Amino acid sequence: SLKIVFNFQAGFGILANMFLLVFYTFIILCYRPKPTDMISCQLTFIHIVLLLTGGNIWLWDIFGSLNIENDFNCKATFYISRVMRSLSICLTCLLSVFQAVTISPSSSFLAKFKYKLKKYMISVFLFIWSFNVSFTSHRIIYSGIFTNVSETKQMKVTKSCSLLSMNYIIRALILTVIISRDVFLVGLMLATSAYMVIILFRHQRQHKHLHNLSHLRASPEKRATQTILLLVVSFVVMYWVNIIISSTAVLLRMYDPVILSVQKFVMNVYPTITPLVQISSDNRITNMLKHIQSLCHHIFKKR
Repeated sequence: SLKIVFNFQAGFGILANMFLLVFYTFIILCYRPKPTDMISCQLTFIHIVLLLTGGNIWLWDIFGSLNIENDFNCKATFYISRVMRSLSICLTCLLSVFQAVTISPSSSFLAKFKYKLKKYMISVFLFIWSFNVSFTSHRIIYSGIFTNVSETKQMKVTKSCSLLSMNYIIRALILTVIISRDVFLVGLMLATSAYMVIILFRHQRQHKHLHNLSHLRASPEKRATQTILLLVVSFVVMYWVNIIISSTAVLLRMYDPVILSVQKFVMNVYPTITPLVQISSDNRITNMLKHIQSLCHHIFKKR
């Protein structure tokens, strides 16, 4: 039953993200994309890879049937999964920051960064990718197939793979950097989210005397801001739940099927709901789907 749940969750998330990836690729290649489209396109690709590698049952079944339970399988899976998770938090934070700068009033402190962010967007992407790809490289060294020899020097995380013990200084240094990075990014997401909520609240109060709020149509900027706020809240909640589960696994220092199953489900929640939120809130997608529906209806009517 758990296997069916994981397969359905991962399959549904992959299909939704693939649809969104095709849409953003089409927008980037054929139209003039918004900077947020560039970020969302990368985030969608990252979530597809994350759903495929982040403890996905399909991959373990394929590897098991092909008898590919070796060091390469363990190292590649752990490394790619960790890189994608790191990129997901970085790009979600960048999306939140960029939207906060975009909707900031011209008199605010953040307004002067609006054009600078657009100008250096490619450089920011290159820095984020290169940093996470290089920093996570220690996963290649300190992961591998589980053996019965020196079990105290290994932490079993799946039936066949484990994390090898590190030097105390190296482990402390890596943990310090990871915790500092995550605390900074999550804190920045919360700060920009609070700033966007204040901006939306002020905008709503200013227009309250001009429009009936029940009939007030949200502007594209307001709709995009609300979407990003929902994504940030979802990410932060899932992030802290995953931290609690991971800490429990580290304390037990063993492979626990229940803990691993819950962690797999939690890890896949954010990349699964993200495309659904974006698809439902982007007018370009809804209009495109309505156009396709009307076109199909017209074709079948002719027949």
